[in-house]
Amino acid sequence: MSINKATIYTDGAARGNPGPAAIGVVIKDETGKVVATIAQCLGTTTNNQAEYRAIIAGLEKAISLGAHQVIIKSDSELVVKQLNGLYRVKHVALRPLYLEVLRLTGALEGFNISYIPRTQNTAADALANQALDGL
Repeated sequence: MSINKATIYTDGAARGNPGPAAIGVVIKDETGKVVATIAQCLGTTTNNQAEYRAIIAGLEKAISLGAHQVIIKSDSELVVKQLNGLYRVKHVALRPLYLEVLRLTGALEGFNISYIPRTQNTAADALANQALDGL
């Protein structure tokens, strides 16, 4: 399977901050069809680190499927504003994750990330919680 344009819904969850964490990712093609999902435990980390790790996992998967244009939808206002250059990345543990997202998106023809309310991100949220519940 190969896609050109992907929309990626991401969510990172941590129970405690830091605490047990997981990611959930839903990748859709240009027709809106779900082409991949990810539900993965991360171990102990913060919610913001988990949000970045979800974006990285989604980008890596979309690129492996052949995507050249990516739209990311995230319910993490902090991460979205950092990646859009509106907030600085102050926390030292987030910096390498931020740089990895920039590296991955630099190879794309088109990239956009936007904030969505949690109510519009239920599938990715469910995957992250499913991974956490499986601990």
